[in-house]
Amino acid sequence: MLHQQQEANCLLLQKFYKIVIDFPDIDMSTGRQVNLSCAHGFKSGTSEMRRDKDEDDLQEEDIGVARPVQIVVADEEEHSFSLQEEVLERLLLQEEVQDLQVVVVSVAGAFRKGKSFLLDFMLRYMYRKSFGSWIGCGDEPLTGFKWRGGCERETTGILAWSEVFVVEKPDGSKVAVLLIDTQGAFDSQSTIKDCATLFALSTMTSSVQVYNLSQNIQEDDLQHLQVGISLLGSFYSSCFTLQTLMFLIRDWSYPYEHPYGLEGGRNFLEKRLHVKQNQHEELQNVRKHIHSCFSNIECFLLPHPGLKVATNPRFDGRLSDIDEDFKKQLVNLVPTLLSPENLVEKEIGGVKITCRELLHYFKAYMKIYQGEELPHPKSMLQATAEANNLAAVAGAKDVYNKSMEQICGGDKPYISPTELERRHVELRQASVRHFRSVKKMGGEDFCRRYQEQLEVELDEAYTNFSKHNDGKNIFYAARTPATLFAVMFVMYVVSLVTGFVGISSVATLCNLVMGVALTALCVWAYVKYSGEFREVGGVIDQVAETLWEQVSNWVLM
Repeated sequence: MLHQQQEANCLLLQKFYKIVIDFPDIDMSTGRQVNLSCAHGFKSGTSEMRRDKDEDDLQEEDIGVARPVQIVVADEEEHSFSLQEEVLERLLLQEEVQDLQVVVVSVAGAFRKGKSFLLDFMLRYMYRKSFGSWIGCGDEPLTGFKWRGGCERETTGILAWSEVFVVEKPDGSKVAVLLIDTQGAFDSQSTIKDCATLFALSTMTSSVQVYNLSQNIQEDDLQHLQVGISLLGSFYSSCFTLQTLMFLIRDWSYPYEHPYGLEGGRNFLEKRLHVKQNQHEELQNVRKHIHSCFSNIECFLLPHPGLKVATNPRFDGRLSDIDEDFKKQLVNLVPTLLSPENLVEKEIGGVKITCRELLHYFKAYMKIYQGEELPHPKSMLQATAEANNLAAVAGAKDVYNKSMEQICGGDKPYISPTELERRHVELRQASVRHFRSVKKMGGEDFCRRYQEQLEVELDEAYTNFSKHNDGKNIFYAARTPATLFAVMFVMYVVSLVTGFVGISSVATLCNLVMGVALTALCVWAYVKYSGEFREVGGVIDQVAETLWEQVSNWVLM
């Protein structure tokens, strides 16, 4: 029945795609070109090569091609990681998503277990869920995040899909959805620290962490999980918990004991994580630790995709090569994670965060993971508090900037300096109140430093707005040439008078000043016309303004 429904929907899709046959990779919901016909990814290499690749990523994003981009680069020789801030800013500071609450779905686990393969079906769902049968046609290759068969790892570091999806929830609110792919753990090139760092970083920044496992939940899988969250245990249990952890058991072979899907997974997980009195203390502590770190723990049992998938070196993800049981459960799994009613917004300290705020947390967490030693929970708490306050500063400053833009920004008419200053004082106070109203970490003394930083930045922003407003005043714009003309006129008159009475030295000096003023006027006019040598033009404006103010003050006295 499922197969017949898929074939019928495929025929409809194929007819629809004929309209855009020359541009087959268009997201029909957004009209944006999507690179789903040519899989792209990143292979290991030097940091310089990756930086060059990241520049290519940015160039491709400029023309609207969605693709995986590397946000955390792994240096295999130094066993360290670096954040690609420019790439992450391009993702999270897009105008349409930066102020939306963010949902971050990350897939982590051992290498060569099909994480990228799973993420590509998530991508297919996000792009095609409005078509009903989103899973696709039988002869359609699976593309998006780069994946392949074999025994060697493919993904390194942390990658994100370059399009942040905007989804409307049943209550009418809109959220931004970010899909994250992480380097497989426990390969032959990564240390325990490398694996723990990547898992901790992806877990701390995600709202749903999918822990991808094969066949069963073994005791070593739980211990590996504990290694990954060992950095977070005391920190999160004392401050707040992580959100959703989903155990995804691939190639489940015991449906007669626990059926495929979410319900069977819950029953199975309850048995696996149950703390028994006769268990060894170490085994009990592992389970208690996992329970203490996450507010919600789920499990989904997924069948084996079939022998064609496992043994065919040319398998490219076509549904025709995948077993029906796997496809049926996949249709249930992906909406469980990504349907609008099931989306889980990222929270830190009980507060839902936006894309803009997530950027601050990424930067703060990367700083503490760049040392040779694993960070202490206290340093993690400080980093989280710092990012939390910086995000509050950015939000409060944004409130001020948007309001000031409505008053004097862009093509708004000139406003008197007195009125502008009065509005600045009001908005400055409102911005500070906004900062204080946001739930923050670190205590009063810690937060006061960031409030002072906010006040300094607001005053700097006011200075810029004031200059922009002055530039709209036609008299202010004419102040420099008027001052220079006045200087030339006065010097000309004085030169005539002193020359007539025989004081030639003063007349010569006046002529010299008049020549300098004329030269300055010509240079100023050239700067304004050509846009070159703006520093010189700025100096001339500053000298003219100073002279204007001095004379004005003298006259008013």
